[in-house]
Amino acid sequence: MLIGRTKELEQIKKICGSTQSEFVAIYGRRRVGKTFLIREAFNGYFDFYVTGMANVNTRQQLLNFHLALKKYDPAAKENALPENWLMAFQRLISLLELKANDQKTVFLDELPWLDTAQSGFMSALEHFWNSWASSRKDIILIVCGSAASWMINKLIHNTGGLHNRVTHRIKLEPFTLAECETFLKSRNTVFDRYQVIQLYMVMGGIPFYLNQVEPGSSAAQNIDRICFSENGLLVTEFDDLYRSLFNKAEKHILIIEALSKKAKGLTRDEIIVITKLPNAGSTTRILKELEESGFIRKYYSFGKKERNSLYQLSDFYSLFYLRFIVNRRDENNWINGLDDPKHRAWSGYAFEQVCLAHIKEIKQALGISGVQTTASSWIGNGAQIDLVIDRKDQVINLCEMKFSVNDFKITKKYAGELRNKIAAFRETTNTRKALFITMITTYGLASNEYAGALVQNSLSMDVLFHPGADQ
Repeated sequence: MLIGRTKELEQIKKICGSTQSEFVAIYGRRRVGKTFLIREAFNGYFDFYVTGMANVNTRQQLLNFHLALKKYDPAAKENALPENWLMAFQRLISLLELKANDQKTVFLDELPWLDTAQSGFMSALEHFWNSWASSRKDIILIVCGSAASWMINKLIHNTGGLHNRVTHRIKLEPFTLAECETFLKSRNTVFDRYQVIQLYMVMGGIPFYLNQVEPGSSAAQNIDRICFSENGLLVTEFDDLYRSLFNKAEKHILIIEALSKKAKGLTRDEIIVITKLPNAGSTTRILKELEESGFIRKYYSFGKKERNSLYQLSDFYSLFYLRFIVNRRDENNWINGLDDPKHRAWSGYAFEQVCLAHIKEIKQALGISGVQTTASSWIGNGAQIDLVIDRKDQVINLCEMKFSVNDFKITKKYAGELRNKIAAFRETTNTRKALFITMITTYGLASNEYAGALVQNSLSMDVLFHPGADQ
């Protein structure tokens, strides 16, 4: 059953109603459900469909394409294997011209894998579109790939014959918490929202990972089995994940490992010092590739310029793998350490990342969905605020995010820290806007004198499960 993806399905519906040929590029992180979405949207019917093969040469890719052509055109069984991609696409044209239907749909899945070195694939695809498909009114060409950097650099931002030829792009994002909850319920699980968030902090909103969750076991038991048992899916996923998306993935992994050790994030210069990567355009490209693929996020400190921007690890699974799975000891590693300091430190940081992935939902809960805002972080005078929502209506929300098993209690010590943060922020930024302390916690705030005096907005985890204004 297809969960969520409402905006994407609406976009695909409009594409199918087009009176001209359409070139659609869909991309996103590995395991996020791109192929499943397209198959479901078209009910599994295509006039031609082929999936690229990983780690094979050009001849094997051409054989794969040849076999797919024979599947859709049994009369072509006697055709010889095409010698090159230009001939392969000419065979595809011949197949499509035989079709009598008003609209013909072609789906090329895992497109980056088809483009092997010096194969001529991209020039043949360019010729197919520019010389034939684009001049017709009945072709829907859908191309898909997990290597987001390849999809963007070599296709969407192509500077050659495919420049500006993509008519629609769809970046498929991981599930939101609301979609995760619906997905897990569809599998007959009975998790409360606290447990759903626990799973999200480990797996993110990746449907393929969440599909491993078994009903009848707690979130902690599922995490133990999936991430720590000998045959658990996520025990070996890390290397496969990066090496399937990036050439020479070792450098990408170096950056991920460096960011996993610094919760607040690192500047580009700090990353270069830690990883010993060159201070060159190649490192900037790797950072961009990781950002476009959804593994890291680039954000700005309040009031600072882009050169002061920070990079932060935002992929939940990567963080969990490097903190826990890589050094796993036994099958009950997770359950036995649920309340140790290392677990508490991780859960606090991971919950912050959950909140940062749901800023639209937070804005809706604050009643400011329609207000122009800028989200950033802030560090100064020994204080740090992970989410600053600067509003056009002369208010700034200083958001504190706390993960706990009960109502969160503001102690006298923490109240002092909050007052210091407000004072330091006001002094450093010289802002005249009203400053609202906004607490985002799992179960809300315990009522006491400090909460009443300091906090303008108290939000529980439930608000994170409400669809954002434009979802």
